[in-house]
Amino acid sequence: MYAIIDIETTGSQPVQDKITEIAIFIHDGHQIVDKYSTLINPQRPIPYFISQLTGITDEMVQDAPKFYEVAKEIVQFTEGKVFVAHNVRFDYSFIKKEFADLGFTFQRKTLCTVRLSRSLIPGLPSYSLGKLCKSIDIDLQQRHRAIGDAEATAKLFDKLIKINRPVIDGANHAAEPSEQIKHEIKTSLLPPSIKKEQVDALPTEPGVYYFHNEVGEVIYVGKSINIRKRIIQHFNIDYKSRKSLEFKNSIADITYERMGNELVALLYESAEIKRMKPHYNRQQRRSVFNTGIFVYEDSNGYKRLTFGSVNKADNVNMTPIIALSNQYKAKGFLFHKVAKYNLCQKLCDLYKTNGACFDYQVHQCKGACIGLETPEVYNARVDEALDSFTYEHNSFAIIGKGREQGEKSIVIVEHGTYLGFGFVDDHFLAQSIEDFKSAITRYNDNKDIQQIIRGHMRSKHKDKVIVFG
Repeated sequence: MYAIIDIETTGSQPVQDKITEIAIFIHDGHQIVDKYSTLINPQRPIPYFISQLTGITDEMVQDAPKFYEVAKEIVQFTEGKVFVAHNVRFDYSFIKKEFADLGFTFQRKTLCTVRLSRSLIPGLPSYSLGKLCKSIDIDLQQRHRAIGDAEATAKLFDKLIKINRPVIDGANHAAEPSEQIKHEIKTSLLPPSIKKEQVDALPTEPGVYYFHNEVGEVIYVGKSINIRKRIIQHFNIDYKSRKSLEFKNSIADITYERMGNELVALLYESAEIKRMKPHYNRQQRRSVFNTGIFVYEDSNGYKRLTFGSVNKADNVNMTPIIALSNQYKAKGFLFHKVAKYNLCQKLCDLYKTNGACFDYQVHQCKGACIGLETPEVYNARVDEALDSFTYEHNSFAIIGKGREQGEKSIVIVEHGTYLGFGFVDDHFLAQSIEDFKSAITRYNDNKDIQQIIRGHMRSKHKDKVIVFG
């Protein structure tokens, strides 16, 4: 038995929006045998543009039942049945969230008519409900109303199930679903263009994976210590917004690179995101780090932090100890360190004055800005702050697990700057850092990379670290 469902909502995000209408058509494997529909009072205003799309207004739902008042009927109508919908993750996520808000776990097997249509009626220009119905002559009335869309989906499902119904001795089999239907139930949460065989073939090793759209463009880059498990998690997570559903539905292919261990996977993922700037990667996309944080000692013996263009290194013979994307980020970074380590705003180039800084006036600075605190005492806190965003060692190599038996990875940092990583066999011999450098591929250093390496070095890793003098 199948429950073909469509809903209308106040918006596209299950975490904050609510259901305004639901329709359920029951199909016994041969035909539609029952139906149920109702408006639902979402207990919040319906946005104007949603009312324009669906025709459902605040006045229409004012006296409609609230979700908790129809929840029992929804359970009864769907219990023991496969939950069927066009883009099933959208409807299923909303209904699960509504029940979760009531303290009830709603769980059903699911079947997506988008995936099933692509499989049984390949080659159509579009699989959106409206265009699909037009392509195969299904009359779609009351578009963007739950009752109209659910009825059209039920008619579509009826056609699909008859296309695929097994035939035995010249007669249709009973309501037992075909192997194709069973397969689609198992894979209903996969993107429409992704086959289960593709996912099953993915490695269970550390690496970087790529999601491609239908024209081959990389739209997302990720990393995991278990590529297959992480990708399955991507597909099984309840969607949180219309955009996340669009992202999932646009995935047409998956490729990957094995990396051997999590550190190298993190480093390569960061480099690839900056190189490709995939549409759905929001973090780490920035690739230009023009502003540096510098440290120097003034004529009075105080260690001072400042910020400016990374080209400042050429002018004042200083190397930035960390690079950020812009001066706004750099100032925010320094303000955070000033607050955390009780540093002086003036000595961190954040307060321009010939006298005491503002923090001294409100008793938050100990007076290094006017010589009341000795350089030795103040510099100890500066060193503590520097330790929080620099490496313990100046030049070192991290030797980790390789991609296969007999191989190991090498990550190189020289004079506090990340140089890159590479892979060598277990018999690789190196006498100096120059030998290690010859075995790596060069990659850019930046704040994101430094955070990755510092985090790894402070973790309970089992890698070998070689320190150079």
